[in-house]
Amino acid sequence: MSNEDNEMLTMALSKGRIFEETMPLLEAAGISVNESPESSRKLILPTSDPRLRLLIVRASDVPTYVQYGAADFGIAGRDVLYEYMQEQPGGLYQPTDLNIAKCRLAVAVREGFDYEEAVKKGARLRVATKYVNVAREHFAKKGVYVDIIKLYGSMELAPLVGLADAIVDVVSTGGTLRANNLVPVEDVMPVSSRLIVNQAALKTRATRLMPILEAFEKAAI
Repeated sequence: MSNEDNEMLTMALSKGRIFEETMPLLEAAGISVNESPESSRKLILPTSDPRLRLLIVRASDVPTYVQYGAADFGIAGRDVLYEYMQEQPGGLYQPTDLNIAKCRLAVAVREGFDYEEAVKKGARLRVATKYVNVAREHFAKKGVYVDIIKLYGSMELAPLVGLADAIVDVVSTGGTLRANNLVPVEDVMPVSSRLIVNQAALKTRATRLMPILEAFEKAAI
């Protein structure tokens, strides 16, 4: 067995839906995970393969761990990757859209706010989001003048307390928007999660990586 065969592989994942929907893909590669990040405080989880471990990190940090080699590969949403690649272009290999954790980025406003009329009148809108690059590009294409306010969470609060006229955020079922008297008014982009790979690992650990990547790709079809 070569040194490469003995080396530990590291995969970066975030908690929640991406983690849950990645489990069947790992199983397709013959790998199981006995601990859940929801019930365990561990940030490094072992797998049934002693040469593969999982790093549990914030969704927005997955690309950073992979690009800089702390993880060999990982899974991240298109929303996160778009923002990351605007600031760090060309640093990640993205072989496959895995079609998991599907949702969408959308513009939402409080009930009763006439978004279409505001846009038609050429009003300058304040938009709260953590997806600054996506939002700026979306409104620029529409010719809408906006002031972007960057927030890191609880986006739904911004229109309710007068911080912003609108938000750009991930929408899945729309339940959180409805619970906070907000309505989606415009889709920005569909979102699903992609496999991302460290470019150096792809060259130096191909023997170990490729069977897992290929199993993921087949399972995602």
